[in-house]
Amino acid sequence: MKTDFHTYFHLLKSKTNHRGLAPIYLRLTVDLKRLEYSITRRLEPKRWSQKSQRALGNNREAVEINNHIDNLKHKLRKIHQRMVDNDELITVNSMMNLLKGGGKKTRFVLEIFKEHNERTDLLAGKDISVSTAKRYWTCYDHVKQYIEEEFNLEDYKLKNIDYLFITKFEFFLKTVRKCNHNSALKYINNFKKIIRIALANQWMDKDPFYNYKVRFEAVEREYLTAEEIDTLYTKELHFDRLKVVRDMFVFSCYTGLAYSDVEKLSKSDISIGIDGKQWINIKRTKTNTRSSIPLLPIAKEILERYAYDPKVIKSERLIPVFSNQKSNAYLKEIAMLCGITKPLTTHLARHTFATTVTLTNGVPIETVSKMLGHKSLRTTQHYAKIVDRKVSDDMKILEEKLKTQRKARKEK
Repeated sequence: MKTDFHTYFHLLKSKTNHRGLAPIYLRLTVDLKRLEYSITRRLEPKRWSQKSQRALGNNREAVEINNHIDNLKHKLRKIHQRMVDNDELITVNSMMNLLKGGGKKTRFVLEIFKEHNERTDLLAGKDISVSTAKRYWTCYDHVKQYIEEEFNLEDYKLKNIDYLFITKFEFFLKTVRKCNHNSALKYINNFKKIIRIALANQWMDKDPFYNYKVRFEAVEREYLTAEEIDTLYTKELHFDRLKVVRDMFVFSCYTGLAYSDVEKLSKSDISIGIDGKQWINIKRTKTNTRSSIPLLPIAKEILERYAYDPKVIKSERLIPVFSNQKSNAYLKEIAMLCGITKPLTTHLARHTFATTVTLTNGVPIETVSKMLGHKSLRTTQHYAKIVDRKVSDDMKILEEKLKTQRKARKEK
């Protein structure tokens, strides 16, 4: 058996990405047997010399790629010499395994991320929400683009991820991907889960998030006032599609259910509660926590309105809702017709339930938290801050009334 080895570096143009960069591959040959190996570098085809098997030019990128190629050649010569000295069986597989990490597999971040997401997809709609599963894929795409553009690599070694990698990724999300501060940090948290998996499996030695602090900015949550809800509910609408979306929105205002929960709400989710009245008992799609909500008169009235709707009868659903995207588009139309300037979305109804319908009317925050299906009371406390502002506004009105009364007394 011949034990000589041969290397051949080439571009794989069939895998050229959207930026026009093709991956560089090493073809290792031992005893006429070959293996291909991506060296995790990309280059424009016009900047590659197939004759010399090197990047053209003297710029930083070309120098880095050529140094990497030289290092791989040097490693292979050392591996080959060591195997000869130890009288080991030299095969293309044994040499390639040693090149990739001395027999220990080198793990890459996108590889692990993809494995995680594929497992997550199998749990979508069961243990986690479909939207959460989709968000992990969006984060994967962001990380992939970041690695390609920042490092000109196809993938990135887990062991090389450090604090600087994380902070640069946050900057990339805010500048290149145009994410706002909180959205960027949510993607950072998605990525952090992948790092936790790597640490748990001992694929990394150090936690790159050790000194990284996630600080979300406080968000002003909009909600409708009682007067605005009444305006919306009593408005004469001339299109059935607008009527359905309006009723779905008002139903959410009086139940606190998110769009995904209203969309899947069925007859089996309605039961008789401890007080002998109808209650909604449902597991929230987003958090998989149970929500128990007594049906208020307006919510009950809306359900009765659609009890004999053909779509409801056929599907066992309680309200014939449109897609979330269409619903939000129709809500913008409805807002204009009603003279409401606030940005109506399906989720704003949930905020309205928490503030105008419950907390403002003295319902204890613990009760509101349970009905909303929050895992932590801290989440519900965001709404309490809004109510504090309303209390402040109400007290200003009271202050003016007291001034008027005092003035009237003095004039007597």
